[in-house]
Amino acid sequence: MQSSAFLRIGSRGSNLALVQARLVQRLLSEAHGLPLDAIEIRTITTSGDRLTDAPLSTAGGKGLFSKEIEAALEAGEVDIGVHSSKDMATRLPDGLVLAAFLEREDIRDAFVSLSVKTLDELPQGARLGTSSLRRASQILRARPDLEIVPFRGNVDTRLRKLTDGVADATLLAVAGLNRLGRASDITDYLDPERFLPAPAQGAIGLEIRADDSRSFELIAPLNHQQTATAVHGERALLDALDGSCRTAIGVVSHIAEKTLMLRGEILSPDGRISIEARHAGPAAAPEAVGHELGQILRDKAGSDFLKLFPG
Repeated sequence: MQSSAFLRIGSRGSNLALVQARLVQRLLSEAHGLPLDAIEIRTITTSGDRLTDAPLSTAGGKGLFSKEIEAALEAGEVDIGVHSSKDMATRLPDGLVLAAFLEREDIRDAFVSLSVKTLDELPQGARLGTSSLRRASQILRARPDLEIVPFRGNVDTRLRKLTDGVADATLLAVAGLNRLGRASDITDYLDPERFLPAPAQGAIGLEIRADDSRSFELIAPLNHQQTATAVHGERALLDALDGSCRTAIGVVSHIAEKTLMLRGEILSPDGRISIEARHAGPAAAPEAVGHELGQILRDKAGSDFLKLFPG
């Protein structure tokens, strides 16, 4: 039966994804003077939700969290896909675009432990749970004595694994914990200038069909331009480096007046090699700034560096 909804949102079914989808639903209802139930949220199970144990780097990468939502967009079953932007594939399917971004949340990673207060307080040889290659590489650079153990699953699952003793600590995005009202679970905040966040971390992205002018106009009031500028630059860096879940890439953005400054790094899986560079350019052309920084990092790393990564 054809839906009579004014607008249809596609979202994953995790607690965090639904919190994000409901935020978009509320903002759209306020922007257009609509009752909440005029904007439908359709829950879509993605491949990433079904693969709860295998590391993303071996299971197919970030697109696992979006491809079923994107298929629903392409089929006209939903009008908007709501995503955690850092989970999006570097290149979107033809005909789809990330057309708006909500104002960015905290970009930092949270250190969470039931036994110690900081990363530095973890005892020699302690186990840190993460399935993020970036986080693992950065932690091993700072603490090469630690053992990295695989840690997939949603926020509740990962926190439960700590309680069950699977690891002594883990890292989670501060933004997600804040949105879930679980900031009290954070033991410490990692310095984003020391532990560069994932590209687009903390930003909710709205994906639509490129030719859908109606949806574009409806979501336009929700777009936060500084966030959009930063995320487009960071995703362009990923693209220039062929970035995926198989590559340890961190980046932090700063926008001052009309200039975008990106600081990026790539790390070997064991954290022993890290290559960093900075690049600035017009905020009006963030993709160019990101691509240029990616090329700078490639040149500094040399042709053999990315061969260190699996996949």
